[in-house]
Amino acid sequence: MEIAGLQLLVVAGEPVQRELLAGLLRSAGAQHVQVAPDGHAALRIIAGAAPFIDIVVMDLALPGMDGLELIRRLAEDECRSGVIVVGAESSDILFSVETMALAYGVDLLGALPKPIAAQRLHALVANYRRPPVPTAEAQAPSFTFAEVGKGLQAREFEPFFQPKIELETGQVKGLEMFARWRHPQHGVLGPAAFVPVLEANGRIDFLDWSMIEKSVLACRTLHDQGIPISVSINVDPSTLVHAQFVAQMQACLERHRILPGYITFEITESFVLQSDPHFLERLLRLRMMGFGLAIDDYGTGRSNLQLLASIPFSELKIDRSFVDGASRKRAIGTVLKSYLGLARSLDRNSCAVGVETKQDWDFLQGLGCTYAQGFYIASPMPVEDVPAWLADWRQFF
Repeated sequence: MEIAGLQLLVVAGEPVQRELLAGLLRSAGAQHVQVAPDGHAALRIIAGAAPFIDIVVMDLALPGMDGLELIRRLAEDECRSGVIVVGAESSDILFSVETMALAYGVDLLGALPKPIAAQRLHALVANYRRPPVPTAEAQAPSFTFAEVGKGLQAREFEPFFQPKIELETGQVKGLEMFARWRHPQHGVLGPAAFVPVLEANGRIDFLDWSMIEKSVLACRTLHDQGIPISVSINVDPSTLVHAQFVAQMQACLERHRILPGYITFEITESFVLQSDPHFLERLLRLRMMGFGLAIDDYGTGRSNLQLLASIPFSELKIDRSFVDGASRKRAIGTVLKSYLGLARSLDRNSCAVGVETKQDWDFLQGLGCTYAQGFYIASPMPVEDVPAWLADWRQFF
């Protein structure tokens, strides 16, 4: 939004620095700029501000409560303001400050070295996006294991599919499956309504096999309509390591006349990166049969590079926390670049999950990411909606 409509707060101990920062903001068109001499005063202004403080521009060198503590206090107070840090420290220190602030959950817009370049400050302000106003959410329904089981038996669970796009060409290269429950009273429900109770009772395999069967059938349906597209299916490791998994998958593919190369299994990083030789053998067997393997939610675990290189995965799916906003936030963007570089060095495809804006899309294209998924492209949809969506998408590419 325009800077003239923003509420800004400058926090700096030195009067000259305060006036310099406030003057740079006013020269860019800011009309609502407050100042604070230290962190305690800043917290009081933020807590009592009406309207809401949009952006806090803060010096790291503050009297009493320094900038690092102020960042932590903002996080503890669940402050929703965007933050711009200014410091005389070296670039590597400022980068670490950015990383720390993001780890605390602060909406850090960036860090600037002294002396301040007006153009860089204005660019960070321009990247600000006002957070949505919190609304009271309706209480999500809860279900017993028996109720979820009854829904599965009644075939109320369906796979929805989100397209995966090749960034270089804009072509649709696959669909990721998301389980949904078409509840007769509550409408379409997401995994939070049924996955926890299945996991708690050790029967997530009930859902997995239902979704595998229906996803392979959906793949066949699309192939019969002249859309030879591949499908990615999230599978719990407990399902995958079952002794009959491979045999049951082979039977499923034969029933629906689908080749293994059209099916990719997605397994979260926390499960796939383990040294159990039996698990590694199962993954190798699936890859040798022609199935794809994707490491999902990459970046949320504690990866061992040597172990990662030993896993026969075909695709690295980068978690949305390192994608959404990466074009605007240097620390996130740097991590994203390193993950994409890792995928290239291992000769694997990369897929960025959570692409929400055209800015993110353009940024990923520039980094050479292989695939993209997210609401900017499409929301998950029933299989019957895929052909019409695909026809609309192809008008642009």
